[in-house]
Formats: sequence, structure tokens, C-alpha cells
Amino acid sequence: MARANRRLDWQSDLPGFPTIEFEKAFWQGGFFGVAGIDEAGRGAWAGPVCAAAVILPPDPSLSRILNGVRDSKLMTPLRREYWAPRIHEIALAWGVGFASNEEIDTLGIVPATKLAARRALEALSQNPDYLLTDYLVFPELVIPQTALVKGDQRSLSVAAASVLAKTARDARLREVELEYPGYGFARHKGYGTRQHRAGIAQMGLCAIHRKSFAIKP
Repeated sequence: MARANRRLDWQSDLPGFPTIEFEKAFWQGGFFGVAGIDEAGRGAWAGPVCAAAVILPPDPSLSRILNGVRDSKLMTPLRREYWAPRIHEIALAWGVGFASNEEIDTLGIVPATKLAARRALEALSQNPDYLLTDYLVFPELVIPQTALVKGDQRSLSVAAASVLAKTARDARLREVELEYPGYGFARHKGYGTRQHRAGIAQMGLCAIHRKSFAIKP
């Protein structure tokens, strides 16, 4: 099958939960290593951006096995922490990658997000033969790919990646809280909350803040 890099900007209603309809179509086309990719932390004021890649097995029963997996933003922290190890167990391969706040400041948030995604792909224990992404396109990669608008609400692979990216980044920010106390990183994960603004107003920016962002205490 010829290489196809495309973005599907569908205006149709979103399904009630992510499915494996896209994955099934690619499995039927001979692509058995479909990697879903998603990220967490693009809009935060501090800390890294994190991306994850997940290759699920070509199993028609996945929607039932992973029936609680959603776009991570639509899940509670407890549900994300419950499902992350189950995704680890069920996936054929999974990987997580980070791009630091310094890389974000140097490259810009979109190139840094793509860098984190490439690192997640490099962390996979098997090479993918197709990529399903949440909007991002990687023309520099030779792997065929489809970018989905709101992919984490359409594709189970992308939703699973969103859960792993979010839980991995949350864990990193809980560690950051120990190094830079007083900002509340363990609670708000670097986003622009009232608590975060108060911490900046009192202590100024710290080493993990994204200096290129318009941060206003």
C-alpha cells in the first residue's frame, strides 16, 4: 500500500467513546503495528511536554477490554491511574517521551511536542508500520500516518496514548514539586491556576518555567 500522510478534519459528530474502527481498517490493509500518538502538557506554563505512543494488538475485543479508556482530559485522575498499567499490560508496545521546558523555549511548543513524540516512538520495543495521531503530522518520518482531529476521542490507540502521556507527565510534576516547593506543581501540574499565579507572584519564576510563554502572575 502506498504511503499516505493525511489529516482527517471531519465535522461529523464525535462517537460517545473511542473505537478501534480506524485500527481495524489498517489491520485489514496489512498494517498490524498501528501506533496511536498523543501528548500532554502543551498549554502548561511549566515543566516538559510529554508524548506517548501505543501499539495495541489487532484484537477485535479491545473496545470491551479497554472500555474505560477515554481522552485523558475526560477521565478523573483515579481512572487514569487505574487504566495506565492495564494499557501497559495489554499493549504490544508502548513508549513515552519528553521535551523539556528549555527545548520548548528554544524550539517552540509545536516542534518540541513533535520531538517528544519522536522520542516516544524511539522508546517502542517494536517498530510501528502506521501512525494514528491527534492532529499532528510528521512529514519527516517515512511511516504512513493519519492525523485525526480530536483523535483521542475517536481512536482507542490515540486515547490510550493520551492516558499514558498524562499519567507520565503528572508523575514527573509530582517529582518537580519536591525540588521546587511552594508553587503547587503536584496539584496543578504546571497549568495557569490561581495557586500557580500566587506562587509566581511570591517567588518569581523557577528553572522549570517556560520563559517563552506569556506568564502573568
